[in-house]
Order: sequence, then C-alpha cells, then structure tokens
Amino acid sequence: MSDMSAPESSSGPSQPSGSERSPLFQAPPPREGGSLNGKVLAMAAAVVLALAAIGVLATRRSTPTVSPHVLATADPYAASLPISGIEMSEAANGAGEKATYIDGKISNNGTQTVSGITVQVVFQIEGGQTQVETLPLALIRTREPYVDLQPVTSAPIQPGVNREFRLIFEKVPEGWNVQAPEIRVVRVNFQ
Repeated sequence: MSDMSAPESSSGPSQPSGSERSPLFQAPPPREGGSLNGKVLAMAAAVVLALAAIGVLATRRSTPTVSPHVLATADPYAASLPISGIEMSEAANGAGEKATYIDGKISNNGTQTVSGITVQVVFQIEGGQTQVETLPLALIRTREPYVDLQPVTSAPIQPGVNREFRLIFEKVPEGWNVQAPEIRVVRVNFQ
C-alpha cells in the first residue's frame, strides 16, 4: 500500500501561487464612485428618511395644534371621556408661593384605549371675561405618602376604566372668581 501522506513529487501538478490563480477566485477590482453595497445603503437610508417625513406630515395633519390661550373645539372623542368629582385645593410651595390644584375623575366610556389627553381649563374672570390654560392631563398614580402624578402615556386608560387626575397651576389668573373652572378635552391620542 502506498502512503497517502507522502508529498507529491515535484513532477506532478503544482498549486498556483496567489498571483497566478484563476480569475474566478480573485476579488473583483474596486469600482469607481464607491462600492455597490454603499450605494444600496445610501438608497435605503434615503427611502427610510422619505417615509419618516411622510409619517411626520401625516401626523401633523391628523392632530391639529392647540393654541395654549385660545379656546379650542372639543375633541370628537371627548363625549366618551366625562369628567366628574371636581375638587379644588391650594397649598404653599417651598418658596411661600401658592399653588392651586384641581382634582377629579375621568372615565373612558368609549371603545378605544386612550394614551394622551390635552385639556383646556377655562377660568371665569370678574367682569365676564375668561382666561384659557392648555395643559396635558396628569393621572394620580398614588396618594400616599404624597400625591404622585404620571402622564396618560405611562398608564393608558382602557375602555370602561375610571382614573383620578390632578391639574396644577402655579399661578391662577388675576380676577378669577374662585369658582370651579370649566375643563374641556381638546385633544385625545389613542394607543
């Protein structure tokens, strides 16, 4: 038997060196103007940016801007989000300034999960004037050892669920008649 591990004789076929290899096994020469992979990645990035821009524009059209001090129309879903149990209180902060709190309950009587609520609070001013303040609704997470708030985005309100909320005002309008203000739901976001 012959030894399989014996080296081939020098008269047998030899392996070509790296520079003598067949063109099938050589790397293609570099293309001018960048590689094909780079061009594909650049085109893909451009498509993603275009789609993102379209998404931003579509979102802006579907959620109109609410001016902070101009009375807006109620959101169509507002009828499904009744507010009840309004209680007002005041407390001094560490700087001796007074803050006004409006606590209440909001119910989701609709069919969609709500992930954001913007309200307008309409203060009646002596002499028949009004002042409008626009702010996001904050939900009460806990009451002990202190009242801790969270945005609706952190705890979306499912259909059929009631939640407590708190609105905080560092300053109330001068001349406010100290009566409970009207609270209007002007924008609703869904999950």
